[in-house]
Amino acid sequence: MKILIVEDDENIFEMLKRELLLWNYEVCGISNFNKIVEEFLDCQPHLVLMDIMLPYNNGYFWCEEIRKLSNVPIIFISSKSENIDIVMGIQFGADDYITKPIDLNVTLAKIKAILRRSYDFTKDIDFLNFGEVYLYLDKNKIKFKEKEISLTNTEKLILETLFKAKGSIASRESIMEKCWHGDDYIDDNTLAVNITRLRKKFFDIELKDFIQTKKGSGYYLNFKE
Repeated sequence: MKILIVEDDENIFEMLKRELLLWNYEVCGISNFNKIVEEFLDCQPHLVLMDIMLPYNNGYFWCEEIRKLSNVPIIFISSKSENIDIVMGIQFGADDYITKPIDLNVTLAKIKAILRRSYDFTKDIDFLNFGEVYLYLDKNKIKFKEKEISLTNTEKLILETLFKAKGSIASRESIMEKCWHGDDYIDDNTLAVNITRLRKKFFDIELKDFIQTKKGSGYYLNFKE
């Protein structure tokens, strides 16, 4: 597996690189921080570690630019640790968020968990549907009539759980287990932010109330023509 580290602090970059090489990951770095997308395409990574405070443009900008081309997992790295910063990171398309100073054990645990859930090639089913809404698991896409939306890997796993529930309530715990495999560093807020982002995407294709909340229990799908 190949990991791209987008970090302008040389000490942090070298620390992460050394640790990842010890675990037999291939590592790419950035030589020109004004051409991150081009270097991303050259590297073709399986995962991106992205600092937020970067020269020229911040990590939010580059995350959005990469999202136009790829659903590769992206983990933000930042010294900002307030909830609003984590929420912003996920809203801009990141799959997870790590705060500085970096704990290498936590970082490796998150990388392994995201790679494990993002590159599961054992699935036999290519798509699921609920009413006229289709979830294409192999393409990370939703299709409703002639409209399509792209999904991050985390969004796809959330929806896979909800689609398989077929309108019944999927508990928060079951969704979080599917997405993060019991990761102790994930809380309800991370799930809630992803649900909010999914609702916005569904609103854009005229599925305003597709994801419903059952207070104190979880979420379920609701399709009405």
